[in-house]
Amino acid sequence: MREKVENALAKIRPALQADGGDVELVEITPQGVVRVRLTGACKGCPMAGQTLRQGVERVVLKEVPEAVRVEAV
Repeated sequence: MREKVENALAKIRPALQADGGDVELVEITPQGVVRVRLTGACKGCPMAGQTLRQGVERVVLKEVPEAVRVEAV
């Protein structure tokens, strides 16, 4: 599952990096919760929540059906 999540994050990463940000995988819980850390310009950005839900979570849940949700830590 970790490899699938990393591949999904690789798909969204160029868009984040274009704006000076990035995302890194922190952990995947046994319950299927994917925990990520937004870094760079994304860290502390007022739009970070929307980026997480509409960007990162959307791609991860589409690519990794075993994942139940994505959380920022």
